[in-house]
Amino acid sequence: MADTEPLYGRTPDELAALCRELGMPRFAAGQLARWLYVRHTEDPLSMSDIAAAHRAALAERFRPVLSAPVRVSESADGTKKYLFRTLRNSFVESAYIPDGDRATLCVSSQAGCRMGCRFCATGRQGLQHSLSAPEILNQIVSLPERERLTNLVFMGMGEPLDNTDNVLRALEIITAPWGFGWSPTRVTVSTAGVVPELRRFLDSTKVHLAVSLHNPFAEERTAIMPVERAWPIAEVAAILRGYDFTHQRRVSFEYIVMEGLNDSPRHIRELCRLLDGIKCRINLIRFHKIPGSPYFSPDDAGMVRFRDALTARGIQTTIRASRGEDIQAACGLLSTSEKVKSEKSSPQKRD
Repeated sequence: MADTEPLYGRTPDELAALCRELGMPRFAAGQLARWLYVRHTEDPLSMSDIAAAHRAALAERFRPVLSAPVRVSESADGTKKYLFRTLRNSFVESAYIPDGDRATLCVSSQAGCRMGCRFCATGRQGLQHSLSAPEILNQIVSLPERERLTNLVFMGMGEPLDNTDNVLRALEIITAPWGFGWSPTRVTVSTAGVVPELRRFLDSTKVHLAVSLHNPFAEERTAIMPVERAWPIAEVAAILRGYDFTHQRRVSFEYIVMEGLNDSPRHIRELCRLLDGIKCRINLIRFHKIPGSPYFSPDDAGMVRFRDALTARGIQTTIRASRGEDIQAACGLLSTSEKVKSEKSSPQKRD
C-alpha cells in the first residue's frame, strides 16, 4: 500500500492536510472526522456524503484497523475480559466492569509492560510493543457494550506514560468535541510515575490521574517497583504539589495492600508525610495472588483498619472492590503471555 498508516486516529488538522493533498474540499475534513469518531466508520466506501472518486482514493490508500475482540471471558460478578489482537499480532486484554448505572472499561496502552512490578502479572511477561492510538481506541470502539460505557480507566496492560504520544492522541480523540466528545472527568490515566512525561501529561490533558504508589519508602518501593530507581515517588509527589487538584480534576494514589510488607503504622505515617500538601485520595486494593508470588492480602478487617487509620489522619481513603478475579481480570492479573501461541489461529470464542 502507498500509505501503511490507518485513516482512523487522525486529527482534524491531519485530515485537512490529507484533503488538500487529494484535492478534496476543505469541509471534507469535518465529514471524515464525523464518520470516524461519531459514527465509528472507518471504511471510506461507506462514507456516503463524500464524492465517489474521493472515497475510492481513500479506500485504495488506507487500511482498516478496527477489529472485534477474539475472545471474551465472563466473571460470576458480571465483569468481562476481552482479548484483542494487535496490528503486530500480539494481544492485549481489556476489562469491562458494570456496576449499576456505571460501566467502566479498563483499557491497555501496551502489549505487556517493561516496568517490572513484582506484584503484577503483566510486568512478568515483559514488553512486546506499545499500542498505536487506533489500537488503544479499538478497545473502546469495538467493545460490544460500547454504548453503555460511562468511564474509562487506563489501568490495563502497560505503562501509559511509557507510550505518551499515542496515549495523548487517543485522549484527544476521546475528549475532543470533534471526536468522541467525552468529558475529561470520565477518564483516568494511571502511571507508576514516569517523571519525564508526567508534566507533559498534566499540561496536555484535563483527565484524572492515578499514581501507582504501593509503598512510601524508597528502598521498599524499589524492591517491588524498579521504576523507583529511575523516578522516585518523592519526585512525583513534588511535581504534583505544583498542580491544582481542588476542582474537577483529581489525583488518586493506588495502593495494593500486602500483608506485613506495606501495611504497618510506620507506612501510614510515611504516607501522610509523603502526600502532605496534595489534595488527593488513596484507593486501597487487595493484593490478587499471582503464581509464585510471596505476597498476601490482609483479611477484610485488616483492610478496614488500614483505611480507617489513613482517614483519621485526614486522607480520604477507600477500599476498591475486587472485580473479575475468577477470570484473571482484577487489578494486576491481566496477562497474555500464555495466549499468544494458542490464540493466533483461533476464531472468536467465549469462556
